Amino acid sequence: MKRYWKYVKPYLSAFIIGPVLMIVEVIGEVVMPFLLSKIIDAGVRGGRGVPFLAAMGITMIVTALCMMAGGVGGAYFAVKASSGFANDLRKDLFKKIQSFSFNNIDQYNTGSLITRLTNDITQLQNMLQMMLRMALRAPGMLIGALIMAFVLNPKLALAILFVMPFLSIAIFIIMKTAFPRFATMQKKLDALNIATQENLVNIRVVKSFVREQFEEEKFKKANTDLMESTLSAIKVVIFTMPVMTVAMNFTTLAVVWFGGNQVVAGSMPPGILTAFVNYVVQILVSLMMVSFIILNGSRSLASAKRINEILCTDIDLTDEKALHKDAAVELGKIEFRDVYFKYYKNSEKWVLENINLVINPGETVGIIGSTGCGKSSLVQLIPRLYDTDRGEVLVDDVNVKDYSLKNLRNGVGIVLQKNVLFSGTIRENLKWGDEEANDDEICKCAEIAQAHGFISSFEAGYDTELGQGGVNVSGGQKQRLCIARALLKKPKILILDDSTSAVDTATEAKIRESFKNVLRGTTKIIIAQRISSVIDADRIIVLDDGKIAGIGTHTELMENCETYSEIYYSQMDKKVAV
Repeated sequence: MKRYWKYVKPYLSAFIIGPVLMIVEVIGEVVMPFLLSKIIDAGVRGGRGVPFLAAMGITMIVTALCMMAGGVGGAYFAVKASSGFANDLRKDLFKKIQSFSFNNIDQYNTGSLITRLTNDITQLQNMLQMMLRMALRAPGMLIGALIMAFVLNPKLALAILFVMPFLSIAIFIIMKTAFPRFATMQKKLDALNIATQENLVNIRVVKSFVREQFEEEKFKKANTDLMESTLSAIKVVIFTMPVMTVAMNFTTLAVVWFGGNQVVAGSMPPGILTAFVNYVVQILVSLMMVSFIILNGSRSLASAKRINEILCTDIDLTDEKALHKDAAVELGKIEFRDVYFKYYKNSEKWVLENINLVINPGETVGIIGSTGCGKSSLVQLIPRLYDTDRGEVLVDDVNVKDYSLKNLRNGVGIVLQKNVLFSGTIRENLKWGDEEANDDEICKCAEIAQAHGFISSFEAGYDTELGQGGVNVSGGQKQRLCIARALLKKPKILILDDSTSAVDTATEAKIRESFKNVLRGTTKIIIAQRISSVIDADRIIVLDDGKIAGIGTHTELMENCETYSEIYYSQMDKKVAV
């Protein structure tokens, strides 16, 4: 509750006014049957005449108008409070996810995070809205109707008390059974979202492999699982209404039977019986409201638990203890000291082991090695996308943990293996590197990345709209746009993680030449599968199974590093074969 108080506090007035207005409606509902009994007994049977009937009628109309005002006002403030609560909670949840490290993100599926941000918070919003409308109304009506029933006829009111314990037990059993089923239902919704997202994001791959039928079957299974889990939960819930209806009918029948006998015997006027039947209905309706609150509460508790998992996740990579938060990357020197790293902390095998390396400012360094040897893992330690398990990484002789994450990452431009563009224009995508960049700066970086030519060939140029993920440009064009975006940051350290793999060799050579001429003061790290991509680097680092197998120029490595020479000759043989 302490965690959620911050989302209640800004809308505290709505949280208070809403239930108060609902109490106005409850008072009217409790008073109405009593006024009706007066009309029947005193006005009609008692012969009090037209003035009395008119006065009572006007009183009932005024009461009804007050009830309407209370109901409408209560509903409005309930919606305002619950919507504001959900809005602020969703913003904080999204902000928390944005602060996740790569390791934190790896713990959750994207589809699950989307479900928590949308459906789970909506469940809480709906529950809160129901609570504000019914939490005081249901018990208020129950208590008020019971009091009036005992005031009118204490003996007849005992029939109501007799049935209430049985209803309470039935509702408890239903709730206890429903809760775990609602939790399962939310997990199945996760699975459906994951299947849908994967299919839509990768729809072109699906079509190219003619896997539509397979994907349809996978979606059908996830959809059927959700349907079955929903039915399993609802099967329990649907028992609530019949149980309440049967109880209401039996109680009403008992009241009419015993009350009717009293009316016939002359010990109770018919107006009291009419009012009493209305109060019985109000009592049972209020119990039904309570059951609905508990039912929705069980589902929202399952959602709240899933939301809390995100809010309570410990961010394992922060800069709270940074000693040089105001420091910025100025030179671009990089040093690895006895670095060990693995993704899964309980794993016996290191992804990186005993890495000792110094990269000087302005140097161009290539990193090469077989797939899975740790190339990407190595460079991701520089901007602290992950943290080392042992040893330390230093930038400009300062431990990366002592920089603020913002300053460190502003000094490092990185183009990851998976090139991602966003919906919007080419200009908007490039300005991710620098929001304040002018057109000249944008064009210059695009020229360095050899992207200006194909951008200019588009009818709208830099204002060309990109589809989601950049689907309307080729793989090589997408890579060059991502390089231009990184260059626009004017980083002191530029990391290209196999980011020219889809670019032809001639264009790649032009990019390397541009780097030499324009980015002399920038430290450049190029990860590549092709030796031709790094052959002209100042130094080449060869990784093998997470360890450094060799460091040197191309000529030195050909003489001294067997791993490097094997890679070289295997690629040269392929060229000869072609």
